Amino acid sequence: MRPTSPYRATPEGTPAPGSNAGRWLRRYGPPPTTAEATLVCLPHAGGAPTFYRDWPALLAPSLDVIAVCYPGRQDRFDEPCVTDMTTMAGEVTAALAPLAERGPLALFGHSMGAAVAYETARLLQSRHGMRPAHLFVSGLVPPHRVLPGIRHLKSDAALAADLLEQGGTDSQVLADEELRALVMPAVRADYELIETYRHTAGAEPLDVPITAYFGQDDARTPPTAMPEWQLHTNAPTETRSFAGGHFYLQQHRRELTKDIRSRLEPCRTHGSTAYSHSMVRKPGIGL
Repeated sequence: MRPTSPYRATPEGTPAPGSNAGRWLRRYGPPPTTAEATLVCLPHAGGAPTFYRDWPALLAPSLDVIAVCYPGRQDRFDEPCVTDMTTMAGEVTAALAPLAERGPLALFGHSMGAAVAYETARLLQSRHGMRPAHLFVSGLVPPHRVLPGIRHLKSDAALAADLLEQGGTDSQVLADEELRALVMPAVRADYELIETYRHTAGAEPLDVPITAYFGQDDARTPPTAMPEWQLHTNAPTETRSFAGGHFYLQQHRRELTKDIRSRLEPCRTHGSTAYSHSMVRKPGIGL
């Protein structure tokens, strides 16, 4: 039985195009009135949507920024965590499909979130006949290079040490025994999800442009591996590195968001024309 959390966060804004979406999607601040594209951001293992809290200020009004909230954290603390990629991607896809109907939609995911974003893009394309305008992946090798792992089977102390090594978690949270007990179930579940994830060999490639970002000092994303994201799409792929480790984006968020904004410029400039090319519904697929 999980403890009751005194640290539950009430969402500041929840776009709800469907009954399921309100649990999964968070918007921080009012929706921009001039946005012509939506950027959906997926957190890393153990992460929360608040990781992207300041992105709307950096990207609005050109983009409507929405973050995904996985079960087992913040106001979803009492919900069971998801430990299976198929389930996670399916739920995220169901929440995003109504948004994808409205106009150009791009996905950004960091680390585990990059794998969820990729699998979500695949489901949007195969299940709903929709192609996201762009897939931005960060801090993760291409899917066929993701290796199985056993960190999710280790002690809380070992998981906490791994989080500290990556540099993306407040050390004070992990040092506090009570707080650590609260966050560890979600961390462990996310680690299990990514460490048991297996890419389906021979799967149909995306028809979506991919940009892969990584930290130059991140041993988990060797520069020679990152161009292999091209194997997973028929559209162009680019890579870009930043100084720093696995959580380089904390120090380079302005430069990173500027690059994302520039790559989505055609969606904003051409509006419905860009949508017609990037979000085509295939005959006979989906409803």
